[in-house]
Amino acid sequence: MVQIKTAEDIEAMRPACRHAADTLVMIEPYIKPGISTDDINDLVHEYTVKAGAIPAPLNYHGFPKSVCTSVNHVVCHGIPGGKKLRDGDIVNVDVTSIINGWHGDTSKTFFVGEPKVRARKIVEVARKALDIGIEAVCPGATLGDIGHAIQSYVEGEKCSIVREYCGHGIGRVFHEDPQILHFGKPGHGLELRQGMVFTIEPMVNIGKAAVKLLDDHWTVVTRDKSLSAQFEHTLVVTENGCEVLTRPS
Repeated sequence: MVQIKTAEDIEAMRPACRHAADTLVMIEPYIKPGISTDDINDLVHEYTVKAGAIPAPLNYHGFPKSVCTSVNHVVCHGIPGGKKLRDGDIVNVDVTSIINGWHGDTSKTFFVGEPKVRARKIVEVARKALDIGIEAVCPGATLGDIGHAIQSYVEGEKCSIVREYCGHGIGRVFHEDPQILHFGKPGHGLELRQGMVFTIEPMVNIGKAAVKLLDDHWTVVTRDKSLSAQFEHTLVVTENGCEVLTRPS
């Protein structure tokens, strides 16, 4: 069942969403060659706890870290570790903060040092895909409208959309209905209503769309080892469109 959030609920979500957005702003200066994804995890964890927030990924269904860090051909749910980032890498940092029981979820793909041509291309396409998905959100539109807008743009750029993983409703629960697919047909699927809160988070590959889950049961990679990038925001459907709750101030 899709939860329709009240105005009071939305106000209660704002601190968590604002903290998640601020966390990505905080971490950006540290994303340089030589930093490890474990270092990123430690910085995010400390920043979150000092703010009185809870890092939602930590121990979520057994996930061992406070943030997801997905490097190069890792699509999503990368587990931070000791390997150091190198010049030319890309890394998605996926942050979810909990404050007073409410969740805020956002991610960004960063360049590590100087990006190569293909890295710059896939990051730019993923960023634009999220913007296009957000532009499709308004009362009376459908989930298929969002997915179609994203899919049409990405495939028009000769890239591919990951189909196995999607956006999701969010609030007091980390992942709730509806599921937000990043592909679809116009006019199909659930009709959007004011007060719906969900994430849009297209995962875009520069190669083929096929992915596989590694033996750690978390890390998802592209089968062809091509680069993958992702951006994510939490948003609410408003009277005339939508408001992005995790947009940095």
